[in-house]
Formats: sequence, C-alpha cells, structure tokens
Amino acid sequence: MTDLAEDAEQTLDALPLGPESLVWRYFGDNRMYLIGPRPAVLQNMLAELGQGVLDHSVFFADTAARVKRSLPPIFMTVYGADDDNEGIRVRDFHTDIKGEMPDGSRYHALDPDTYFWAHATFVEQVLYFADTFVKRLTRAEKEQIYLESKTWYRRYGVSDRPMPADYDGFERYWNRMIDEIVVAHPTAAYGVGYVTKGFPRPKGVAPALWRVVAPVFNPIAAFLTTGGMPPRTRELLGLPWSEGQERRYQRFAALWRSKPVNWLWDHLPMRLRYNTFAQTGYARG
Repeated sequence: MTDLAEDAEQTLDALPLGPESLVWRYFGDNRMYLIGPRPAVLQNMLAELGQGVLDHSVFFADTAARVKRSLPPIFMTVYGADDDNEGIRVRDFHTDIKGEMPDGSRYHALDPDTYFWAHATFVEQVLYFADTFVKRLTRAEKEQIYLESKTWYRRYGVSDRPMPADYDGFERYWNRMIDEIVVAHPTAAYGVGYVTKGFPRPKGVAPALWRVVAPVFNPIAAFLTTGGMPPRTRELLGLPWSEGQERRYQRFAALWRSKPVNWLWDHLPMRLRYNTFAQTGYARG
C-alpha cells in the first residue's frame, strides 16, 4: 500500500482534533455543567470500574479532590497536540488500579473494555450536551464527533479493540451497555446520593453560609443530575423523576438551545465560555 493510500485510510478511520473539530468546540464549553455528573455516574455503573474507584480512589473521602485530580489531564489530552498531550500520563495513572470483584473475578483499570467504557462516557457526554443544550445535532455532526473521539482515545495508548468503527457502531455499543450491562454499583449510588439526601457541605464553605445556599443549590443539583441521566439508569439508581419534571427539563433544555440564548453566549468573552484548557488549546491553534 502506498503512503498516500495509507493516509487516505487513516483519514476515513478517524478525524483530527483541533480548532476546527467539534470535540474541541463542545468538550470545554462551560455550559457542560448543565448535564450534571452524568459521565462520572455512568462510568461507575460498570461494575469493574465502580469497584476500582471503591477500592483505590479518594472519591468517598474527598469527592472534589478526586475530580480536581482526574479532569485536568483528560482536558489536556483533548486540547493538547498530537505529539504533546497528557494521554499516556492519564493511562499510567491506572496501572496499579486492579483487584478482585465480589464474585472472585479480577479487574484491572487498563482492561480495554473497562478503559473504553470510561472514554465512551466522555464521548457521549459531548454528544448529549451539544444535542440537548446547544443545538440539535445532525447525523453527520454526530459522526464527526465520534470520528474525532477515536483520535482522542488513541492518545491514551490503550488497545482500541473495543472501539466501534463508526457512529452507528458506537450507538449500538452504547445502547447495549445502558440496556444490558450497567448496574447500580455502590460507587455510582453514592455519587448521586445527594439527589435525595442533599449535597454535603463542601470543604471551605462556612456552615452558616451553607445553610443559606443549600436550600437553593440542592434542588437545582438534583434536577440537573436526575434529568441528565438515561431513563433506565434513573430506575436502577432509584432516582425519583416524574412526567412533570421531564417536561420542565425539556423546556429548560429548549431555552438553552434557543437562538437568543446561543447568540448571547457566543458573544461572551472566551474566558467565560470555555475552561482554561480549551482556552489554551485555541490560543495555540
């Protein structure tokens, strides 16, 4: 095969990340907070991944610390260059995350099926967020996001054996995982416990201030978290959700997708619209 043919095959197989990519456009967008903790909860609903977090992470002792440690290198993997990103470092964080499941079987965070599921929740996060809170994506845009995500995944240096070839395959994979594989692992249940119990007071927030903030914050957090979860996972986790709440959620999402809101958002300064990692990537070009 000639070099030209090889290049053409690679182009068809995946799309590059960069300023023109849709993954860049949406992944670092600060409106992403509107989907709540959807990817983290879904990750932990894969039993092997949830068990790894249960056995090895500070997630239960200090949830905020775990988030602060985990997310920056993932963003730097996306918004880095092909030859200068954090992907291998992210992978190496997981080398020693292994152990035994309750049934005696073994798990390892670098098992390709487990690692790809974690990545898939981030890919679906981009798709869900953009389609729900920015604009209705066309099929071609969904395909583009998925093909760009293949480049993203390969930056980790993990086997891409479980990775579907195209967006159609990814849809089938995702639906099967949600419909047949994920479970209400204790780690995932803990991660959404505040929906019914209220959010614990964050470290550094004075008790008196939290007593004022919590009655407003907790219902909003519960609404965004529960509304942002796939219906079957709500059922598995016992998250209360009514038809009326669903209608309110869809109206809320439609407001964010509206032309006036998008126009206003697009005219805000970059520092307000994107996180620092995305800003750095776009500045580099």
